[in-house]
Amino acid sequence: MTSSNPSQTNLNHTPGHVQHDGHNLTGFVIFLCSESIIFLAFFTGYAVLKTTAPIWLPEGVSGLEVRMPLINTVVLVSSSFVAYFAERYLHQENLWGFRLVWLLTMLMGSYFVYGQYVEWSELTFSLSSGVFGGMFYLLTGFHGLHVITGILLMGLMLARSFRPGNYEKGEMGVTSVSLFWHFVDVIWIILFLLIYVWQ
Repeated sequence: MTSSNPSQTNLNHTPGHVQHDGHNLTGFVIFLCSESIIFLAFFTGYAVLKTTAPIWLPEGVSGLEVRMPLINTVVLVSSSFVAYFAERYLHQENLWGFRLVWLLTMLMGSYFVYGQYVEWSELTFSLSSGVFGGMFYLLTGFHGLHVITGILLMGLMLARSFRPGNYEKGEMGVTSVSLFWHFVDVIWIILFLLIYVWQ
């Protein structure tokens, strides 16, 4: 029996049209703003300590290797563009295109995490190596945790795409995860400039 109640929400959408839950998306943006405040506090603390600490770099350390972090930066920033194209495929209702490009984004993020692991394993200082050592591992580790979280959330969105009709009601989850991923990329650009360029 078909209901004629006009107050009911039509869950079907026309091809190419994306429905979003505005309240949920606004809440997620507020969450990202709160995350930004946390990172801003870390950035400010790093800058203050660097400019005031009598001894900054640990003993025996003259600077950081930039080549590997630069490659990781290029891969991570490029993954944001890849995620954008994955969203475009989903808007066009091309699920397999979305799955493949979304998976590529996850692989690029995983490469970044692996690259950071390799870098950490080759460093000659530790978390307890003065102010710089503590700040370096705190900032890069906290960001790395966000990258891993983003990859896990992408995996969840990828799994949901295999449920029949799951994305016929809009792509709020994918949009939120994409925003989170872009946020993580922007934060890393700032971190790269602070830690590796401003030595």
